[in-house]
Amino acid sequence: MTTKSRADRASATALPESELALFRRQQAFAPSLRSTTARERIDKLERLGAALRARQREIERAAAEDFGKPPEEVALSELFPVLHEIAHAKRHLKKWMKPRRVPPTMAMFGTRAEVRYVPRGVCLIVSPWNYPFNLSFGPLVSAIAAGNTAILKPSELTPSCSRLIAAIVADTFAPDEVAVVEGNAEVASRLLALPFNHIFFTGSTTVGRIVMKAAAEHLSSVTLELGGKSPFIVDASADLDRTVRNLVGTKFANKGQTCVAPDLVYVHESVREDFLARLKARIAHVYGADAQAQRASPDYARVVNTRHFERVKGLLDDALARGARLVAGGDTDAASRFIAPTVLTDLAPGSRILEEEIFGPLLPVIGYRNLDAVIREIDARPTPLALYVFGRDRKRIEKVLAGTVSGGSCVNHSVVHFLHGNLPFGGLNASGIGNAHGVHGFRAFSHERAVLVDRFSIAHLLFPPYTPRVKALIRMTARYFT
Repeated sequence: MTTKSRADRASATALPESELALFRRQQAFAPSLRSTTARERIDKLERLGAALRARQREIERAAAEDFGKPPEEVALSELFPVLHEIAHAKRHLKKWMKPRRVPPTMAMFGTRAEVRYVPRGVCLIVSPWNYPFNLSFGPLVSAIAAGNTAILKPSELTPSCSRLIAAIVADTFAPDEVAVVEGNAEVASRLLALPFNHIFFTGSTTVGRIVMKAAAEHLSSVTLELGGKSPFIVDASADLDRTVRNLVGTKFANKGQTCVAPDLVYVHESVREDFLARLKARIAHVYGADAQAQRASPDYARVVNTRHFERVKGLLDDALARGARLVAGGDTDAASRFIAPTVLTDLAPGSRILEEEIFGPLLPVIGYRNLDAVIREIDARPTPLALYVFGRDRKRIEKVLAGTVSGGSCVNHSVVHFLHGNLPFGGLNASGIGNAHGVHGFRAFSHERAVLVDRFSIAHLLFPPYTPRVKALIRMTARYFT
């Protein structure tokens, strides 16, 4: 395959071009990628990795401009996952691409069979604003590894990040292979109207339904990474210091704007007050003891925009109006889109914070005595993207895992399962469809093609005309192989 010079690629990307024309170019180019080798695909991944490393400071500045994300958090949560995904794919791609032999069933004796991984074709990756680089380039790694072309649509809510994503892609790929289309929801709707072979969407459950309806028009396959209220269960046997360390570190990173962040904490009544005291102390240690210190913290991001600030503040105001007890935080500042790390307990039934996905730095804590009641409550809600359980009692931990359903789960940790390259990452029903990361991402962007080669099978003996002899063979076959 001929690779265009950087100047040619940038020039081509700058041309005014409709979404349909860009799609058609990729559609025409996609068949040539089916025969690419692992080495050719790895070369592309290495180019992407080099581009991301070279522009790390620009990436950090863009994330700071859009929502005040600390540079260390950008390195850890935006760049590291993508570079890790690239490294993992480079090590294993040759094995992933190799046809997988499968043994014959008894009825297929005399044949040889295998599964081949075929690129799906032209793919659309629609990414959200909360982790714009991670959730744009992570799926792109899988799409490239599987041999596809791709159009990326980053979120318009983080414009600095979106512009930089477009620049990185234009510098690294020819537009007939990978391109970025920027714009608002109207642009996204136009893209969704095109007959993509696969759509990978990360975002809210509400928009996920829209994406799935659009995909159905063309029978496009989809991967939906959505969200939900991820529960965090604290057993009476839990190491409380370890628990609050993990909770604060994963809940309030990125201002709580994380799809797998703990959204609802259930803590056993026997340790609830001790847990709350330690949680408050840990927040003070990490972000500062009061609102003034927290506003000045270089480690605390901001809510992405005014609309989301008002939505999260509305959840807080509703909970307090219904009599919730404020354990920590509660301070807000609209001008800087600041909401303090906030912990609430004694929440009234019907509070919005108990029903809606928070996607912000509010943490509702519910005491419990009966673990079965907690499991029933979790099962009564839409399936969450993640579930976390902390404790040292293996029997109760297994009871939670066996009695609940979630996209993924962690025991005595939270969120980090996202980074495990050998684990599937994905949701179920309201929290998503399909999996991502590692070989699971490669397969999401691949069609598993069945290939059967006849060697000396006897299936032809069952063909018509249905003479008495053939009928007898059919009856014997049905008895023997079923």
